[in-house]
Amino acid sequence: MIKLRNIVLIHDLKRQGLSVSAIARASGFDRKTIRKYLDRGLETPVYGPRDPRPRLLDPYEDYLREKVQACPGLSGRRLLREITALGYTGGYSAVTDFLREVRPAALAPYERRYETVPGKQAQVDFAEFSVMFTDEPGVWRKVWLFCFVLGSSRWLWGRFCPNQKLETVMRCHIQAFEACGGATREVLYDRMKTAVLGEDENGFVTYNPSLVALLGHYGSAPKACKAYRAKTKGKVERPFRYIRQDFFVGRTFRNMDDLNAQFDTWRAEVANPRVHATTNRIVNEAFAQERSELLALPLYPYNAVITLERRITKDGMISVAGNLYSVPDYTRRRSVDVQQHPMEIRIFEEGQLIARHPVLEGKNERRIDPSHRKAPPPAHHHRPEDRHLSKSVAVSQRSLAFYDAAARRMAAGEGRL
Repeated sequence: MIKLRNIVLIHDLKRQGLSVSAIARASGFDRKTIRKYLDRGLETPVYGPRDPRPRLLDPYEDYLREKVQACPGLSGRRLLREITALGYTGGYSAVTDFLREVRPAALAPYERRYETVPGKQAQVDFAEFSVMFTDEPGVWRKVWLFCFVLGSSRWLWGRFCPNQKLETVMRCHIQAFEACGGATREVLYDRMKTAVLGEDENGFVTYNPSLVALLGHYGSAPKACKAYRAKTKGKVERPFRYIRQDFFVGRTFRNMDDLNAQFDTWRAEVANPRVHATTNRIVNEAFAQERSELLALPLYPYNAVITLERRITKDGMISVAGNLYSVPDYTRRRSVDVQQHPMEIRIFEEGQLIARHPVLEGKNERRIDPSHRKAPPPAHHHRPEDRHLSKSVAVSQRSLAFYDAAARRMAAGEGRL
């Protein structure tokens, strides 16, 4: 069989008008070959398979195949050392390429699903997000999503927060329990610092006493995820990727309030009405069944109080946890007592409540109650004591003779003029 370029040459010479004999002399092929390829026309020649070339690994393939069939976990490095001792002089990549073809496929490990009965468990965790609010163009901020997922129904609640402080965690728990209308018997944590303080060598976990008190108020208790057992908290970790891809990416937010408002709408319209991929149930329908198994909310809200003493600034503000809150202008004392509740700041003067504010979650923020500020007095306005000045100033009385003498002197002076 001749090569393709020779076939092209034969046809090119024929187009130039050369005879078969002339083409045979010019190309070096006999006339029968020239006629055969002219009759066939210009076509790609078909080549048969090449005989495999001997490889350095060929004598050791049976040995490697038997080894990995008996022990699939043997490493390529170990098998390379073994066949090198037998006389192999080739490279490591040739061994690994062959092992990739003959090694038995590893069986996927059995994954256990950690399911809980309705009303037993909720899972809580934080995830970090970076966002640029349109109210602050060019400024990237870190925010944290507090995520609360019911273990049975997968009902989702969450709130974006400026920090992960204990006060923030406690407020989010209170809001989550109120949102779902009850409390679970336990809450699972991924050893977050605000929940888990430590663990001794015997596996005894120490929880934050403030969080224990909060959960105890609702009849619940904390539970720490087992170390290196990430799958036990997958119900709260898997939604983070779902939230990031389905809600967060591609949206714009004016500020933190707008971020949480959009997130609440997305939860109500997308996340909780969907069919969950794991349970194959509509989340809201499963939640309706689980809700009846939740512990009833206490009659009274959780009201742990931190009492502080704060001085009032010149502009009528007090500082609590890095934020400023207003006090009324009529406040007489320069120091006041402050009660820091989970959801509210209360200010007292001599035991009397004079102001209350919702807790500000950020830092370096200010809240001024308009009722605390009086309008400045007008410029022509006199103080009350000025209106009664005549009553308090003594005016001396003079005799009629004094005024008569003064009149005569004035008359005499006019005459001289």
